[in-house]
Amino acid sequence: MKWSQFFIVTAKETPADAVVPSHQLMLRAGLIRQVVAGAYTYLPLGLRTLRKIEAIVREEMNRAGAIEVSMPAMHPIELWEQTGRVAAMGDVLLRLHGRGDDWRSRTVLGPTHEEIITEHARTYINSYKQLPVTFYQIQTKFRGEARPKSGVLRTREFLMKDAYSFHTSKHGPGGLDDGYQAMYDAYCRIFARCGLPYIAVEADSGPIGGDASHEFMVETDAGEDFLVKSEDGSYAANLERAEVAPVEDGKDGRNAPLTVVPTPGHTTIEQVSAFLRCTPARMIKTIIYVADGQPLIALVRGDHNVNEPKLKRVAGVLNLEPADPALIKNLTEADVGYAGPVGLSNVRIIADQAVTVMHDAITGANRTDHHLTGVNPGRDFEIKESADIREAVPGDRAKNGAPLTFRKCIEVGHVFKLGTKYSDALGATFLDEKGASHPMIMGCYGIGVNRILAAAIEASHDANGIIWPASIAPFRVIICSLDTREADVMSTSEKLHDELESRGVDVLWDDRDQRPGVKFKDADLIGIPVRITVGKKGLAEGVVEVTTRKDGQTQRLGVAGAGVELLRLLQGR
Repeated sequence: MKWSQFFIVTAKETPADAVVPSHQLMLRAGLIRQVVAGAYTYLPLGLRTLRKIEAIVREEMNRAGAIEVSMPAMHPIELWEQTGRVAAMGDVLLRLHGRGDDWRSRTVLGPTHEEIITEHARTYINSYKQLPVTFYQIQTKFRGEARPKSGVLRTREFLMKDAYSFHTSKHGPGGLDDGYQAMYDAYCRIFARCGLPYIAVEADSGPIGGDASHEFMVETDAGEDFLVKSEDGSYAANLERAEVAPVEDGKDGRNAPLTVVPTPGHTTIEQVSAFLRCTPARMIKTIIYVADGQPLIALVRGDHNVNEPKLKRVAGVLNLEPADPALIKNLTEADVGYAGPVGLSNVRIIADQAVTVMHDAITGANRTDHHLTGVNPGRDFEIKESADIREAVPGDRAKNGAPLTFRKCIEVGHVFKLGTKYSDALGATFLDEKGASHPMIMGCYGIGVNRILAAAIEASHDANGIIWPASIAPFRVIICSLDTREADVMSTSEKLHDELESRGVDVLWDDRDQRPGVKFKDADLIGIPVRITVGKKGLAEGVVEVTTRKDGQTQRLGVAGAGVELLRLLQGR
């Protein structure tokens, strides 16, 4: 492909509204163009890489035995109502709006496809003999991101590979465990082939549901998620799932009397700790929720935050929402900011483990403008339920005692064991060998195809531009012809181009009449793995120069055997 006949638009300046490297470089290299916030056109270079990623994903899905389908982006809202996810997804679920109750008002744009595929399975699968089976697609999704940012890392329209497996059992041959492992292994192959330095971690299932899941992360400062790892490498999880070792009992205090102290107008941990001249770690934070319609109180140390996914699992509830001020006042007889566990016996309370070893703590007095000091769990209030319900923080340790480290990361894939959440809701059942009916057991598996592209750039770039892994580079080789008015330079370049292209190598031939510096800078910016420089001076010595983008090393090859030698080098890399 000649540069002069392709469409490549590069820019020298970094766009002012682009913050993370992948966004900056995708714009500068002419891979994407924003149409509206959260939606992008993929220009020719970007689309070539996107299609290569799709090909790898498709090959590995097929290799794992999944069957490709293509489902629509428009879904009837009735299916989402049956699974309860209209409320669970909230504003993330984009709805069409029409007049009255016409078809548009009953239609949503799919952020994922569990409902649709389960309806199909309900329709076409009725016997255990048809299971297990896994379906997948590569298709556009829509989500109502309130603040799309970081280029294609957080958008409202994106490309996802989503797969769904159906089984007769959780365990045993052909069960969910086997299907889950097959997809997990396929994901490892996909990300390795795409050149991503990924790590698989334990994860929370979130609104998708299910009882087990793993995320595939790429560490980068551009990420919005946090990867929590033990220093010894024995444990890794995302922040929502990360478990911590119990806090030891410091045995400080425990003898102070329970005392009511006025704290007028001081409602936050920061305000009260400053007013009473104590650290936030001395305080007990009392958070009131509505869990599946019933009040629930979570207690954490003042310097900790409630981990709501953990709390939901411990409490055994599906829906968890902050209580409104009216409910808080009804339970505590105080305004917001003055709640505490002492004296509250008519509501379920779950305390974080760190709270159970506190002594002489400070908490709300359930009386407006007042707090309690000298609070001791066990003496002043009873803890009936306790567990790890907080977010991990720096200084915490894994359960084996190893210190935990925190790194920003990008999630590129997620696998879930769904169980029967969707098959129960939508009536997707099968008959076993005895004719008894059972709900199908499901798994689902997603990959952000656009995110692979951005994550590859985040993981591999320098001050000059992108450094593509060869497997997903828009072109594998770029031929830079210097002295384009020299017939020998152009004929040699054309011969190399045609020879490599005939052998299946993607080649971009920069045939522009531009200065060498411009060509080299553009080649580095768009990140082509191998650059071949053909110039008048080199040809006079009978050589062309080959430079690898990753390490900048250059070697000279004789013109006569350059094509064959280049093929050998490319195969070796």
